Amino acid sequence: QVQLVESGGDLVQAGGSLRLSCAASGIIFSINTMGWYRQAPGKQRELVAAITSGGSATYADSMKGRFTISRDNAENTVYLQMNSLKPEDTAVYYCNARLKASNGGREYDAWGQGTQVTVSS
Repeated sequence: QVQLVESGGDLVQAGGSLRLSCAASGIIFSINTMGWYRQAPGKQRELVAAITSGGSATYADSMKGRFTISRDNAENTVYLQMNSLKPEDTAVYYCNARLKASNGGREYDAWGQGTQVTVSS
């Protein structure tokens, strides 16, 4: 199986920055898209940003210009640089990877356990 291990969540003041990391390990043939989602209390999980293996990135509108997603394909790692953080960014951030375990195998989604980001006003 595959494990996604996130790190970097913390308590930060509004206007501050954090960098999240997520490393995938296990039985991996290829990873297509890697991304970050977040879920605030009482709200649905939402996409923050995603990046393909070729480096094409997608962002939720409210994160554009503040967050930057990047990826190290050789290390199966995805990063999320978060700047100008706001209290409304407070949530549990989850890493996602769409991957194959073998050549010809079907793609499936793997998820990390989540890392807490808290932004104080």
